[in-house]
Amino acid sequence: MRKTKPKKRILLPDPKFSDVLVTRFVNNLMFDGNKNVAYRIFYDSLTIVGNKLKDNELSPLDIWKKALDNVAPQVEVKSRRVGGATFQVPIEVRHDRKVSISMKNLIMYATKRAGKSMSDKLAAEIIAAFNEEGGAFKKKEDTHKMAEANKAFSHFRF
Repeated sequence: MRKTKPKKRILLPDPKFSDVLVTRFVNNLMFDGNKNVAYRIFYDSLTIVGNKLKDNELSPLDIWKKALDNVAPQVEVKSRRVGGATFQVPIEVRHDRKVSISMKNLIMYATKRAGKSMSDKLAAEIIAAFNEEGGAFKKKEDTHKMAEANKAFSHFRF
């Protein structure tokens, strides 16, 4: 690479939980620069999660973090062109990318869900991911299956 890598931006923690991970999630959730709306959607969804899973000893924030962990892929496939053929080569995912993929998948499948408001849809997807089900978890499983199927091409990694 000729150009230097861009510097990592430092994110400020969110006002309610003082957590940088929440800020990252809200930035992914944000649409058209409406950060206050995104924060309200996220906090409302955590309230809904807390109400629905009262019997669980974990806090809603811990449930959300566990859901993110459940949705984060360990491996992914990348296309590599060797000779005339293109191979799907399984590659381990870096931690930052793992978190980013899990957040984006959680938001994407929450958006596709049926429900009244985005808070309800996001809460339903968080609960589903916490219970290791739902669209985002299925996407992770499909990614892992694809990597397992193409394990024979892992020697093309370079």
